[in-house]
Amino acid sequence: MDTIQSKGAQGRVADAPSGHWVYRTLPRWAWPYAQLARWDRPIGWVLLLWPCWWSAALAASAYARPTDSLVSLLPSPWYLFLFLVGAIAMRGAGCTYNDIVDEDIDAKVERTRSRPLPSGQVSRKQAWAFLVAQALIGLLVLIQFNSFAILLGISSLAVVAAYPFMKRITNWPQLVLGLAFSWGALMGWAAEFGDIDGPAIVLYIGSILWVIGYDTIYAHQDREDDALVGVHSTARLFGDNTKSWLLGLYGGALMCFAIAFAAAEAPMPALAGLIAAGAHMMRQIAVLDIDDPDQCLKLFKSNGQVGWMIFLGLLGGAVWVAVKPML
Repeated sequence: MDTIQSKGAQGRVADAPSGHWVYRTLPRWAWPYAQLARWDRPIGWVLLLWPCWWSAALAASAYARPTDSLVSLLPSPWYLFLFLVGAIAMRGAGCTYNDIVDEDIDAKVERTRSRPLPSGQVSRKQAWAFLVAQALIGLLVLIQFNSFAILLGISSLAVVAAYPFMKRITNWPQLVLGLAFSWGALMGWAAEFGDIDGPAIVLYIGSILWVIGYDTIYAHQDREDDALVGVHSTARLFGDNTKSWLLGLYGGALMCFAIAFAAAEAPMPALAGLIAAGAHMMRQIAVLDIDDPDQCLKLFKSNGQVGWMIFLGLLGGAVWVAVKPML
């Protein structure tokens, strides 16, 4: 990946991608804030978004009947838009909060020491103000949903607040990240039905396993530095057994997704998306080299494709129900 080493003249963090729109279009003074929110690394909000969209699509096509129209079986475009904006805002707020909490650790790790806070490009006061601004956008999105979904969304903040501290006290910070990043699997269902049922809970569990898996791959980039500064991770815990653990985590995730689909009586063609996603996950495991940081990052990012496969499978199932009576 083409990167620009910088914490001074050019104002970019060490592993920032070159040529990104952030650096082509935003004024120089805005770069540190874009870096706090990780706008130059969209994979984070993409991965946060997918459980939301899966849940919304599963809820829309749940318990489908041949008499249902295609429009009624597809997720609301308005909900999808709200989840998109919310994912970008809350991922940015979460990353900003994480950088505030981890400023001392980031200063000791080669890949992160040039981030805006440890490099002095922004003050803690400025970072907190930016965090609040992003959180307010997230709140504006949240209040568009029903009261149950609003309370559910607010309750996720406890997990989000706890996450940055987990790497200091447990080998399983990826589990807590999974609890936070998978919350959308509950939100999409709650937005549609105003409650949480079995399919949403099982989808949530599956998403947690998926998050632990892909973030373990991501964490292998910093495994050696983490050991030096005393930061824990599943990458350090699993070590050379990572592939075996990933097989169990990804396999468990796919099993939970299939159970959730069955419980919601999702149209059978939706399973095609799971099959494609499963093949992609197995390829990740097969080619993974935990000692190659660039490859770990590439495989981590490829999980955005997993999201598309599962989502398109659910949409395809809805279309199949709608057109089947015409065949």
